[in-house]
Amino acid sequence: MSEAERPNRLHRFEDTLAIAVLAALSFLPLVEFTSRRLAGLGVPGSIPVVQHLTLWIAFVGAGLAARFDRLLALSTTVFLPDRLKRWARVATGALGAAVTCGLCVASLGLVRAEREAASQVGLGIPVWVAVAIMPAGFALLAGRFVWRAGGWRSRVAAASGLALPWILAHATDLQGSAFVVAGAAAAVTATLLGLPIFAAIGGLSLLLFWNDGLPLASIPVEAYRLAASPMLPAVPLFTLGGYILSEGGSSRRLLRLLTAVVGWMPGGLAVATCLMLALFTPLTGASGITILSMGGLLLPVLVRGRYPEMSSIGLVTVSGSIGLLLPPSLPVILYGVTAGLSIIELFTAGALPGILLVLLVAGWGLRDGLRAGAERAPFSAREAVAAAREAKWELLLPIPLLGSYFAGYATLVEAAALTVLAALVIECLVHRELSPRRDLPRIAVECGTLVGGFLIILAVALGFTNYLILEEVPMRALDFVQAHIHSPLLFLLALNVFLIVVGGMMDIYSAIFVVVPLITPMAAAYGIDPLHLAIIFLANLELGYLTPPMGENLFLAAYRFKKPLPDLFRATLPFWIVLLAGVLLITYVPWLSVGVVRALLR
Repeated sequence: MSEAERPNRLHRFEDTLAIAVLAALSFLPLVEFTSRRLAGLGVPGSIPVVQHLTLWIAFVGAGLAARFDRLLALSTTVFLPDRLKRWARVATGALGAAVTCGLCVASLGLVRAEREAASQVGLGIPVWVAVAIMPAGFALLAGRFVWRAGGWRSRVAAASGLALPWILAHATDLQGSAFVVAGAAAAVTATLLGLPIFAAIGGLSLLLFWNDGLPLASIPVEAYRLAASPMLPAVPLFTLGGYILSEGGSSRRLLRLLTAVVGWMPGGLAVATCLMLALFTPLTGASGITILSMGGLLLPVLVRGRYPEMSSIGLVTVSGSIGLLLPPSLPVILYGVTAGLSIIELFTAGALPGILLVLLVAGWGLRDGLRAGAERAPFSAREAVAAAREAKWELLLPIPLLGSYFAGYATLVEAAALTVLAALVIECLVHRELSPRRDLPRIAVECGTLVGGFLIILAVALGFTNYLILEEVPMRALDFVQAHIHSPLLFLLALNVFLIVVGGMMDIYSAIFVVVPLITPMAAAYGIDPLHLAIIFLANLELGYLTPPMGENLFLAAYRFKKPLPDLFRATLPFWIVLLAGVLLITYVPWLSVGVVRALLR
């Protein structure tokens, strides 16, 4: 086999595996739902198999994300000169290879333990077979870190990092606070140089467990909790359904409808743009994806309508960053999984705050349209009816699917699988915008790449969080905060500042898994309702996406629209101030979130 053929065969195998896992993940809940509704009995063993398939898509997807260089990382490397970028890639490749190699060895211990236990997942599948994806996935990631370091000299240099776990295993005399501080500083520096966030968190976890003499297998044991969550499989399923709708013609049909309904208003096109992006952000699972995929469609429409270019870029960037409080938002689901809160109550609590933020941004866009004398389309009842008829399936889609979940007829995972099925029917059979053979494999690979990119963070963050709990870090932080802050209002203000900074430094998925366990006991000590805390957290993290100097969506918009970052800062600043006012309102008026839940559900 030639060198050129080898990676191609690996890539085809990865793609096929991702497609197969997502297909099984979609199919089994549908069978479970159908058999339970028709015969009153589910399929024995199917639920734990679905949960373990989530573990598989996390690691298969992480391998895809590494292959496409799309593992979540800070965007600070854009400030480096080209020569330093090459050195940074070698250094981060070596450290990433060291971390993933260490996690691979630790995962092998878990596989051996499960093989000796001889327990089964369900449908006759041994647990050790399901868990084997973890060392295989970490080994693939280690190889990708080395391979993507550059040329052969760079790869050899990066491969030296594979020896680091063995060196530390035989150098226990290095254990001590000084070495931990040095290692943590190296991890932070490497993160600023482009090391993926999951590798930084995983490296810190390995370092801390090793320094305390704790078994490193504790980290993959915690990662295995991915397969124990009954709600987590909904995350890749909702993402897949959203991708199918986004890649089909749903965005075009909904934009036509929104333009027909509000385009006659002064600034109506800006309102339609904001609503469009806010609707699709929770469907695709990531605000940056919305900006990249739909920015090219919406910006030319705004400019042709005589909206100022930079104001339009600001509107698209900010509108693509909101909507994460609305169903079926993945951050809301992941927050519920992490904090142990009801998903139904979380979505209910986020409804009014989410709508408030959308209306604030839409209102500012309308103001810009008025000041610029933007064009208005005359209202046409015929066009509005025709647009509604064309988009009727997208408009009706949430009612039976989310309604079946909220009414208790389907679990969250089953509702997500029904969403995938409905999206397939709409795009492949009704509108015929997508070809099952040509388009669906590509969409499945893209979906797996995105899902793996943030689920791998969850996998390693669970181990890091477990260490913090073992060392009683949340309680120590609580004692410190209570010693210096006595007013709940002052605590909320400090929390806002802290979360905006976190949102500017970390992606929302990392922040959920790392920060939420730290702030939850603090908020409880000040009498803050857990649902209110959740909405405060998510609203602030939305704002953090747009906060200089490292707000993720600012970099993505600069890349998408080919504009300098300072120009993006200026274009989004008015919207940022408006959103800040909304976030403060959400923070200091708890009724906006918990009042609705109390009235409807409690």
